[in-house]
Amino acid sequence: MSTQQEWIITRSEFNPQKIHHDETVFTIGNGYLSTRGSFEESFPEENAATFIHGVFDDIPVVFTELVNVPNWLDCVLILDGERFRLDYGEILDYENQLDLSKATLTRSVKWRSPAGKAYQISFERVICLHEQHLLLLRVGINPLDGDAEVIFRSGINGCVSNEGYVHWKHKAQSVQPGRGWLSLVTKKSETGLGMSFSLKSSLPQIKMQAWNMDMHPVLNCSGFIPSQEVLWFEKRVTVYTTRDVQEPIHASETLLGQLKASSWEDLISAHQKKWQQVWTQSDIEIDSEDDAQIAIRYNLFQLLIAAPWQDEQVNIGAKTLSGYGYHGHVFWDTEIFMLPFFTYTQPQVARNLLSYRYHRLAGARKKAKENGYLGAQFPWESADDGEEVTPTWVQHPTDRTKLTRIWTGDIQIHVSADIALAVWRYGQVSGDDKFLHERGIPIILETALFWESRAEWNEINQTYQFSDVIGPDEYHDHVDNNAYNNFMVRWHFRIAEQAAHLLQAHEPDLYAGLVDQLGLSDSRMQHWLEIANHIYFEQDALTGLIEQFQGFFQLEDLDWKSLEPRSESIQSLLGIEATNQVQALKQADVLMLFYLFPDAFPSQIMAVNYDYYNARTDHTYGSSLGPSIHALVACQLGKTEEAYQHFIRSAHADLYDVRGNAGDGIHAASAGGLWQAVVFGFGGLRVDEYGYHCQSRLPKKWRRLRFRFCYRGEWITIQIPGQEVRE
Repeated sequence: MSTQQEWIITRSEFNPQKIHHDETVFTIGNGYLSTRGSFEESFPEENAATFIHGVFDDIPVVFTELVNVPNWLDCVLILDGERFRLDYGEILDYENQLDLSKATLTRSVKWRSPAGKAYQISFERVICLHEQHLLLLRVGINPLDGDAEVIFRSGINGCVSNEGYVHWKHKAQSVQPGRGWLSLVTKKSETGLGMSFSLKSSLPQIKMQAWNMDMHPVLNCSGFIPSQEVLWFEKRVTVYTTRDVQEPIHASETLLGQLKASSWEDLISAHQKKWQQVWTQSDIEIDSEDDAQIAIRYNLFQLLIAAPWQDEQVNIGAKTLSGYGYHGHVFWDTEIFMLPFFTYTQPQVARNLLSYRYHRLAGARKKAKENGYLGAQFPWESADDGEEVTPTWVQHPTDRTKLTRIWTGDIQIHVSADIALAVWRYGQVSGDDKFLHERGIPIILETALFWESRAEWNEINQTYQFSDVIGPDEYHDHVDNNAYNNFMVRWHFRIAEQAAHLLQAHEPDLYAGLVDQLGLSDSRMQHWLEIANHIYFEQDALTGLIEQFQGFFQLEDLDWKSLEPRSESIQSLLGIEATNQVQALKQADVLMLFYLFPDAFPSQIMAVNYDYYNARTDHTYGSSLGPSIHALVACQLGKTEEAYQHFIRSAHADLYDVRGNAGDGIHAASAGGLWQAVVFGFGGLRVDEYGYHCQSRLPKKWRRLRFRFCYRGEWITIQIPGQEVRE
């Protein structure tokens, strides 16, 4: 993988062993849908997929999943009787390129057929940002050894599945020379989908036939290409679902017809202009000796193509729309790791993401009620309707005769406070008082009611406790008084009381409605503050160490060196139960607090805890969420070069598949954390109710850092070293 250029990711050699990794790396999209970087002509054992935000359907075990929609790429190319595919013939030259600035994927292959004839074949793929329902594909064929007979077939292939599980039922289809369409509906959720396509060639001698195969309308094109002449096929695809319109096929056919007069160049130009506007707001410039520039842009690109620009009923899953991993489910990853990037550079997207949570309060209320609590308890894994979709049991990773119990949906409860924190900080940075008053504060108050009913009073030590939980560090489950959980709840209660009075002062009618709905009162909010002031939080008075959870310091220390070299996580090596009994962390919960609340802890306390927990964290094969947070905290402590090493591990997570699982999809939280490591860590940006300031610490390999952010409607450019520019 070449990352030497500032905007272009290049693969110059085809390696079939890296096919799934490349499919993830070369994913493109527009925030409505994304398509993995699979080949148009297909390849054995590929994981081709296109996912549309919000299109879920039921499935056993994991409840629901994002549905792989019909294959819009769908090409068969036969040259002089030989089918073109990379597992046939000989590859003489190969280049696959993703241009991040233009959001364009191109591939060029010089191929010799089994019969010995050479051809130059090129592909250009675009998922338009200016028109989210439009997809573009162009295929070029140049025979290098004399005239060539060509057969090119392309259409919409509805015979797709999610790794073997079929979600689509046929409704109707049609095809005629030049265009066709396909209408399907999901089996359980009954989400309708309509796809239309048009196809044309650049040479008049190419004949076109319509093949109306079941679930697969196809256009079959055939003819001769003169030697050294390029034949181009241009394909346009439009797609809608019943989430968008009542009649998807009517909408897709209408849009396709409306765009008929627009040239390829016009459509590409509009798409690129839109991307230029996005990058103007969201880009980070790094002048350095390493590949930090292309790495940060790549990670931001993957967040941007998953951003719901026009939809507040969807959220970004842990693997964005780039792979089958986690089935499109939404975690705390969005609010804690991804949302700050959008809050500071694309606030309308941040508003949409948080509105998704507001619209799913009913699901959170249902979960709280079923568990015997008040208010709203957000699920650990969320999807379409906001109800809990964490699987209860999954197949054991090494023994197919056994099942493994998954406890996160039952006891990983910090997500409700994570969402409240994201809401409050979005309001603080954006100045979007309308959202905060009408949607944000209701979220904060309803989830505070959950914490009120979940808190347990311990008469012996006179504290409120939270027992039998899982913190961010999932190597340890069924623990009591996790430091991250308890600190977040303390913050939540205090900010809920503040938010209630803010709403009462500015929107008394809205506040009165919540008083009636939630049973709010001054005495109840005083009780919240009472709980906050007496929440269990263990810190050693002598050393300053904060105990990750009650009893953590009594666990065995692990001999890490004896396990090296390794190619899997500590939990995979030791097993779930054994890992639960040692001081080995998937990610460091205490350091998460320093990242989120840097002004709440003295630097000497942060330093002693960083040294302790950093040495006990599984950096290489633990959580992909961890390295960027360690980078940020190390920056806060002035450990800039150590921070840089953590930064690189995070920056390369997907580009170089450092954990060996990038084929499942993008590590979205790592991408979001990377932006924070640069802006809040190396850039030193701090924002509070009084404004913002920067205390930068650049690594030695970096000469200059430049980024932009929006603070309460004002765009500010920071250049280090250099100047601050207000717009």
